[in-house]
Amino acid sequence: MKYMIASDLHGSAYYCEKMFEAYEREKADRLLLLGDLLYHGPRNDLPQGYEPKRAAALLNQYRKEIFCVCGNCDAQVDQMVLEFPILAEYAVFPGAKNMLFATHGHRFHKDSLPPLKEGDILLHGHTHIPGVWEKDGIYILNPGSLSLPKENSPHSYLIWEGENFCWKNIEGEEYLKWYWLEKN
Repeated sequence: MKYMIASDLHGSAYYCEKMFEAYEREKADRLLLLGDLLYHGPRNDLPQGYEPKRAAALLNQYRKEIFCVCGNCDAQVDQMVLEFPILAEYAVFPGAKNMLFATHGHRFHKDSLPPLKEGDILLHGHTHIPGVWEKDGIYILNPGSLSLPKENSPHSYLIWEGENFCWKNIEGEEYLKWYWLEKN
């Protein structure tokens, strides 16, 4: 199965459209969203194309293909306009030998790990900084942010297929690869 993983849209209809263009181009089977879908939050500037109503309508068109976890800027009122579940704190996906724990990142992150075992993956957004790190034998992956990237990172998403992870900018250009199997 091929997943496209994205985070931190923050109400940008512009980047929501770009995300779905990438999703179609990637021919992914499912879209995993790591929260902060509609609201920009008090610490962020308004992203380009900030139109939460339009972003919600775009997201709803793909409701049968989306898995989502709740971000710190998501609320029950957002669930009222979105036609797929968004309020779960985390989701768990089994791998060949270990598991992937997906969450937004405001509660669980590299300095506050969930109860995972060596070789597992903690996948989160929240920081808007893409990358892969290791701590105590646990791998931490972040797709970055589609609408508000930080630290000069690109507007980005992550592709997960089998044991392979590939970070791409919004135009689909690959800039980082990581192989889970090689680490186990």
